[in-house]
Amino acid sequence: MTINLSSPEKCLIIGCGDIGQRLALQLHPFGYQVTGLRRSVCDHLPYLHYRSGDATNLEQMRSLLAEEFNIIVISMTPGERSDAGYKQAYVDSCQVLLQALDLQQQKPRLILFVSSTAVYGQQDGSWVDETSPTTPEGFSGKRLLEAEQLIVQSGYAHIILRFSGIYGPGRRRLIDQVAQQRASASPHFTNRIHADDCAGVLAHFIEQSKQQTLDSLYLASDSSPTPMIEVVSWIAEQLGAEDFLAADAVNERGNKRISNQRLLASGYRFCHPDFRSGYATLLSKQ
Repeated sequence: MTINLSSPEKCLIIGCGDIGQRLALQLHPFGYQVTGLRRSVCDHLPYLHYRSGDATNLEQMRSLLAEEFNIIVISMTPGERSDAGYKQAYVDSCQVLLQALDLQQQKPRLILFVSSTAVYGQQDGSWVDETSPTTPEGFSGKRLLEAEQLIVQSGYAHIILRFSGIYGPGRRRLIDQVAQQRASASPHFTNRIHADDCAGVLAHFIEQSKQQTLDSLYLASDSSPTPMIEVVSWIAEQLGAEDFLAADAVNERGNKRISNQRLLASGYRFCHPDFRSGYATLLSKQ
């Protein structure tokens, strides 16, 4: 299916934080009119018009959606790391969005939901792809799956994107752990994706969806699942840190290798295909 558009498309980013801002910047050259919904007021940018509001308030969402958006991106961040926090951020917001959309005459052509590989509970270092069973043990994965199902069952055209561990500017946890001698010596595999690639993947599918029919589910992670000890050892080498491990450091949750083959087959090319590329960029700006 090819979509011919005579006017710029309008994109709404619900939960427009760092990833949303990066996405808006990447969409700007293509002529999209981007609105970002967030809890607090924020200064407008040349490529992004902010609106403050509550994604779980039906009347506020009805008013906002009256602006008739072609693309809706759901990229929420829980207010707290608890079951209640995840339910409100993901499940409640999706329920309200769908209720508000059902009351609108104009429907979006595509909804993109930012989920997480936390929906997978594998602990044996095995490869995981879009066909793997989802049996999360934690509340985060369970609530994300619940929200995913709301989108899947809504009848709207959609893409679910399960991102692995996001890092980038403002997300320097491993660098800080190494610098503070609090890094983990875990042999478990870890998976990550740079924030620029998170935005890149979203922009990629928004553009690709104009020309072709896409799958409804993709895993988004770089091409280098790596044991944690290798990652922190490399960071320590770059920092010149010799004593950087802590015996009581909290290990990563899970132990799996995320396959990005479906994403690569869609034509996406990573800015940072492995952790060395991404962390080198961060370390160069210290």
